[in-house]
Amino acid sequence: MKRIGLVAGGGSLPVEFLDSAKKAGDEVIVLAINGVASPILSERADRIYWIEFGAYGKAIFYLLKHRINNIAVLGKISRDLIHKKDTLDEETKKVISKIDNKRDYSIYSAITANLKKIGIDMMDPSEYLRHLIPSAGILGSVRPDEKTEEDLLFGYETAKKLSGMDIGQAVVIKDKTVVAVEAMEGTDAVIKRCREIASGGCVLVKVARPDQDMRWDIPTVGLETAKNLVDAKFKAIAVESGKMFILDRDMFVKTADEAGMAVKAF
Repeated sequence: MKRIGLVAGGGSLPVEFLDSAKKAGDEVIVLAINGVASPILSERADRIYWIEFGAYGKAIFYLLKHRINNIAVLGKISRDLIHKKDTLDEETKKVISKIDNKRDYSIYSAITANLKKIGIDMMDPSEYLRHLIPSAGILGSVRPDEKTEEDLLFGYETAKKLSGMDIGQAVVIKDKTVVAVEAMEGTDAVIKRCREIASGGCVLVKVARPDQDMRWDIPTVGLETAKNLVDAKFKAIAVESGKMFILDRDMFVKTADEAGMAVKAF
């Protein structure tokens, strides 16, 4: 049996990880972000501590208290929280002050290196979540037509370039034109914005960074994303095989199929 730490943001991904780790017979100590993480975690964790976002010093205290050497960081955390200094404790500010930019990858890298110094390794959570990682191909019963396929390919190439610049991991395309780019607001907000901009007929492509580190910030889509796409009358969604998660996959694909929306993994 292993003892693992889980820093939990919002959404169902931390719950999925917790359940999978428990099924494997491992003990999971959860540090749940207050006001963000799911209350379900309290019912299933071996031990849970609710902490404020940016309470790095307190998080370290709990991890050392339970002699945890490996942690996973999962779940939604609004990007704007990372840039609000009034939510960060002195330890967090100290770590961030040593980097020359405030990009997500730079912040995660700095925290990972800092944890390593005290004997805590950031782990690859896909060890417990391989069932969420799609293989390449058409995932539902709807195949994209030729025009949609062209938009998806154009979107994939565009998204890979933008994600490599740490701008965002998703783009919306219509007629081989970029309608919207994900930035700090997140994928679901981009989809809702496009409902007014393009009046349907768009495709969404979400990818991993070219240098994606599977230990943190793994791109994820879930059932809420599928529902938002259907509501906004999207024609298709494409994700990247092997490097991201699809939550509630069966329901995700079923929702897309019923709406005539194609789902593809590049």
